[in-house]
Amino acid sequence: MRVVIAGGHGKVALRLARLLSGRGDAPVGLIRNPDQVADVEAAGAQAVLCDLERTTAAEVAEILLGAGAVVFAAGAGPGSGAARKFTVDQGAAVLLADAAERAGVSRFIQISSMGAGSPPAPGRDEVWAAYITAKTAAEEDLRARPLDWTILRPGRLTDGPGTGLVTLADPPLPPEAVPRDDVAAMIALIDAPDTRHRVLELIGGGVPVAEAVRLVLMR
Repeated sequence: MRVVIAGGHGKVALRLARLLSGRGDAPVGLIRNPDQVADVEAAGAQAVLCDLERTTAAEVAEILLGAGAVVFAAGAGPGSGAARKFTVDQGAAVLLADAAERAGVSRFIQISSMGAGSPPAPGRDEVWAAYITAKTAAEEDLRARPLDWTILRPGRLTDGPGTGLVTLADPPLPPEAVPRDDVAAMIALIDAPDTRHRVLELIGGGVPVAEAVRLVLMR
């Protein structure tokens, strides 16, 4: 299956590309910096230059034609200001969903953030508040669309080796850590039909990833 990943050079996206290509899927990483092409290709994905802050839904839809799924894994990043939280974490997500509808790609997985869905906690800085507000708006936009969406809210992301053991549940979960390896493994397995139209949170835990998906589908 051809899977288009927005934010294709991100740490989760590169891990996901390796998993998908390793099992025979055809990942495509959308990137805005040509210097990132080699890293994306080394992960087994096709690299496509596409700046989601400066393109149109019609142009992105051309890239999505023939895809079986779309993953929004983009983000403005920790060094960005409040304005880019709205242009990337919200605006790019909305644009990608528009493009998916135009291209007839119904399966859409959005990586969000724990804390989204509620107002920012009092006392947090302006950039964090913008981030949570943008993620919440992107979720609300996606939930109103006729797409087969799943929203995944991971906890605090770490770069340590994945354990393969997680806790996956409907919100809320405690805001604990989860390795990026395990987030990528979860996205690769989350395509079970009953995860559609679900908002799920993910942290480290004691249940194997595949079993965690099976258990959440029973609830």
